[in-house]
Amino acid sequence: MPNKKSSPRKLSPVQRRDLDIEIGFLEGVVRRDTGYVEALQLLGDGYTRRGRFSDGLKVDRRLSTLCPDDPLVCYNLACSYSLMGNFIKAAASLRRAIAHGYRDFKWLRRDPDLEPLRQHALFQKISADLSDLEPGA
Repeated sequence: MPNKKSSPRKLSPVQRRDLDIEIGFLEGVVRRDTGYVEALQLLGDGYTRRGRFSDGLKVDRRLSTLCPDDPLVCYNLACSYSLMGNFIKAAASLRRAIAHGYRDFKWLRRDPDLEPLRQHALFQKISADLSDLEPGA
């Protein structure tokens, strides 16, 4: 089960082909079992790695209805919204992830998927709130 989204990076032609095959396979799996959470998580990660942010957002929204209190699902939804430039929803989803127990603040501060949100003023308040939650703060 993936624990974090991974941003698209330069993929070789072979890596792109392999990822496209994996995505195609996972699309077939989730067509047959629309509630298969692990397959949806892998599919969403694959879409993001391939730069298919809109498709990744659709998967993450679906996961958020299946697992509304899962901090990682909320976090990945925040990442998708950030990549799509919807900073209000990204910030709300990130706050929900934290409220449900997401605590990998080190990754949150460097996750490339959240970079667009970190550049937005909405992130300043979240960052201040994180300082209160971090051990030793």
